Amino acid sequence: MPTPASSWTQGFDFPSRLFESGGNDYELYEEDDEFVLTVELPGFDPAEITASWDGGVLNIAAEHEDEERGTRRTYHRRFRFPRTVDEDGIEASYQNGILTVRLPAVVDAAVTGTEIEIES
Repeated sequence: MPTPASSWTQGFDFPSRLFESGGNDYELYEEDDEFVLTVELPGFDPAEITASWDGGVLNIAAEHEDEERGTRRTYHRRFRFPRTVDEDGIEASYQNGILTVRLPAVVDAAVTGTEIEIES
């Protein structure tokens, strides 16, 4: 059961939700001017995993069919980023069941909008 504070925000894509653990299958943090996303995908082959970048959204999808057991596992998650990412610098690796995606942030584009004066 969701807590009262989270129930009204459920479904909205607030930036604060970026840094929460979602179902304990991923971790997202910022380090040295880049976002680092790690996703637990045990049992998948690297060829079964797809990562794509589209307009500020990172899509991770995976599908594994076990013909011996007659089972199929799928994974799909979208991650929206609050800062501009250098698309050409995105790197991904898969090792020991963990997908790691590094997304360098464009430092000059980090601050947008207008500063609001605070009166005292």
